[in-house]
Amino acid sequence: MTAPETPRRAPRPRTTTRDPELLRDRLAVWIADRQPDATVAELTVPRSNGMSSETVLFDLRHADGSVQPCVLRLAADPNAYTVFPAYDMERQYRCMELVAAHTKAPVPRLLRLETDPGPLGAPAFVMERVDGRVPPDLMPYTYGGNWLHQASGAERAQLQRASVELLAELHRAPVAEAGFLRSRAPGDTPLRQHVNEQRAYYDWVVRGRAASPLIERAFAALERLWPADPGETVLSWGDARIGNVIYRGFTPAAVLDWEMAALGPRELDLGWFVFLHRFFQDLTVASGQPGLPDFLDRDTVAAQYAEASGHTPHDLDFFTLYAALRHAVVMLRIGYRQVHFGETEAPADPDSLILHRATLEAMAEGRYAA
Repeated sequence: MTAPETPRRAPRPRTTTRDPELLRDRLAVWIADRQPDATVAELTVPRSNGMSSETVLFDLRHADGSVQPCVLRLAADPNAYTVFPAYDMERQYRCMELVAAHTKAPVPRLLRLETDPGPLGAPAFVMERVDGRVPPDLMPYTYGGNWLHQASGAERAQLQRASVELLAELHRAPVAEAGFLRSRAPGDTPLRQHVNEQRAYYDWVVRGRAASPLIERAFAALERLWPADPGETVLSWGDARIGNVIYRGFTPAAVLDWEMAALGPRELDLGWFVFLHRFFQDLTVASGQPGLPDFLDRDTVAAQYAEASGHTPHDLDFFTLYAALRHAVVMLRIGYRQVHFGETEAPADPDSLILHRATLEAMAEGRYAA
């Protein structure tokens, strides 16, 4: 397999056009209207803020002197060339409510949902802040110098098993109560609907921009690998990866980020879970570092998931390809956003915006070693 290009340390792409001070004032008024005895303090916007919905950290100070650490999740700034066409904060909130009520998966305590965009400038919700550590994305945890890379092999094995068990636990949420996740896309199965939604998302990304020949080929390859039986439908976390989990020690303490949640086969999450690690691992190897070659191996993850859930994963070539394709569409959108804000020039070849280009090419051509 041809290695992907080594990632360059370019300035982090813009994620918002919001004024932090204005947001602080709006949040203070919003809190005062609902909890007159509470005030907002220590508001910060993390430098590692996500590329879609925004995260704001603040403390809620009560009249009795107690302090409640909180997180505000705010729908993406519509002026910031958003990653996704729509952000449904109520849908995310309801996912977390459902998982908290019906599974043992650790979910932050939800405090309040705001569906009116007026008070805060966008729909949002507040939850309690959970202390712990998150495997970093930038630079990725596969590079040296971070807590997970410096852990022992046994500690990483503990984190891996616990994370796979977390995934199995999330999939126990009752689908009958997750009707709000039902897709409106055409298709005779939830998987077909999911892929059709992704195709519509890709069409939105390239509207007015150059299309990606590689992504088009990957969609065609999906059809050749289509599962004979997609299997049981579950609540799919969507952005299922260790970078969306807060850990205490090497045990999950909170599962985060539900904006990509959907209904579909278990393997949607498993494919994404495995691929996102391989994405970081391949980039790390291309930079001349060993990374974490024995971590989150696909066969081991599949075996651990089968043990935890009683379900044997299937068609993982399809689902890892699909994960790589979905990630490529997101990367294409982020690349075009950098062009929009003048952070880079529009490339002659749009596929150059896909960091895992070589990986996706190999997967689409059936020559990628899982």
